[in-house]
Formats: sequence, C-alpha cells, structure tokens
Amino acid sequence: ISVNRDLVKVLVDFIKLETSRFGIKGIVIGLSGGIDSAVAAYLAQKALGSKNVLGVLMPYKTSSPDSIKDAMRVVKDLKIPSKIINVTAAVDALAENDPDIEKNKVRKGNIIARMRMICLFDQSNEHKALVLGTGNKTEILLGYTTLYGDSASAINPIGDLYKTQVWQLAKLLKCPKQ
Repeated sequence: ISVNRDLVKVLVDFIKLETSRFGIKGIVIGLSGGIDSAVAAYLAQKALGSKNVLGVLMPYKTSSPDSIKDAMRVVKDLKIPSKIINVTAAVDALAENDPDIEKNKVRKGNIIARMRMICLFDQSNEHKALVLGTGNKTEILLGYTTLYGDSASAINPIGDLYKTQVWQLAKLLKCPKQ
C-alpha cells in the first residue's frame, strides 16, 4: 500500500461509510500518546469533524506522564473533546483477588488493556459512537495485541498498515512527533 493522499482519502471515506452505515455520527478513540492512536484520531477528525471524535485517555498508576502530555497535544491540535478515565482502581480491585497478578507483567498488562476497552465501549454506548481501533498490521501479525483488549474495536482504519506505513502516514497528516 502506497502512503499518499489517495490512501488518506480511502481511510477517511472508510470511517465515513462505516459510521453512516450504522447511523452513527461519532467516534470514540483511546488516546495513548503513541503514534497509532494519533494517526487514527487525525483520520477520524478528517472524516467526521472535531466535535464528533471523543478522545479518551485511560492512565494507570504506572503510566508515563509523557503519554498523557502527548495525547493531550493531539486533543488540542485536533480540537476534539476529551475525557480522562483513570483505570487504576478498577485494575487494582481485580488484582487484589489474585496476588499472582502483580508478579506477572503479561497478565497485568492484559488486564489493563481489557479494562481500557471496557471503558471505550462504555463511552461508545454513552455517546452513541463507534470505537475506533488503533492497532497496526505489524502488531497484529506479531501477536502484540491483547484479545478483547486493544484488538477489540468496531472499525480499525489502520489495521492493514504496517508500522512503517503508520509513521509515513503520520508525517503526511502532520501529526505531532511522539
């Protein structure tokens, strides 16, 4: 897939088509501060306008403060509404029931990813919007996603793009450096 303005049009049209097909006007997207969520947010804003894209930031107590700062740069640049939902209490409540969770970083990471997706689908219900996926093809092929976590979404416009293409698309869309 060649990364150019034609690709941007295809991805923007895909978002427009899928939302209108369901009679939905909005998108809910988890903003992590990373390049994948930034690119997906830029595409959604181009497709639906700023007021129809809700950026949801979902920090955990060990999240880097820079990730929030980077995500907020996207929110400000796109002029989209945003919401911060701290997932620490929900994740820790589950971990309290099994002390081995704290010893296993993969288990803990999967719980955090799934809790974030619970938040996104709840917000999609609240705002009558679709959850926009942010996973790229490289991560999907390497198994670097969490089933029912970051791999879950209603639509995923960048799911067929390799990470190198996402970086090229970010440059084309003038996303802030992450």
